[in-house]
Amino acid sequence: MSEIKQTMADNAATSPRYRLKKTVVMVGMMGAGKTAVGRAVASKLGVRFLDSDAEIETAANLTVPEIFERDGERFFRKRESEVIARLLDNERGILSTGGGAFLAEVNRQTISERGVSVWLNADLDLLWQRVRHKDTRPLLRTANPRETLAQLYAERVPVYALADICVPCDPKLTIDAMALRVIEALKARSDVLGICDD
Repeated sequence: MSEIKQTMADNAATSPRYRLKKTVVMVGMMGAGKTAVGRAVASKLGVRFLDSDAEIETAANLTVPEIFERDGERFFRKRESEVIARLLDNERGILSTGGGAFLAEVNRQTISERGVSVWLNADLDLLWQRVRHKDTRPLLRTANPRETLAQLYAERVPVYALADICVPCDPKLTIDAMALRVIEALKARSDVLGICDD
């Protein structure tokens, strides 16, 4: 057991430690893996993970679908913009946003000014495989959710393409492997991720 611990310590000593210079904002479609991959990236970089939907739910004491049902999408989007702006003012970390957040120009501007956007680019078939059995997606509560998802995909992809960094999703990759792919993309941006000197 001590040999394993020593190997882990050696690995930690030889692998570089990174310093996050800006908050990384995960954007993309529902089902792209923004929360799961974002959480793994935060863990690997040793920074805080934030989720705008979770923050909204905590503040409202309601789930996102309940907020949509009670107050409507417009109300939710207003709260979402406020929460994203507040979270970007906090300590640097990895911020996962809802699928519609990046569509609002005010949010794109806020993210551009205070952070860096990373689009997890997943194709439609992969997204459908991930969301089709979940009833927590208020926008997919329609007569034909697959068709609704396809419409949302067609409308949103050109906007997601405005993100600072695009990371293609691969269904064969684990969450950890996707997190490493994101970190590799961040390492190419010295204004976002630097190696610690200490």
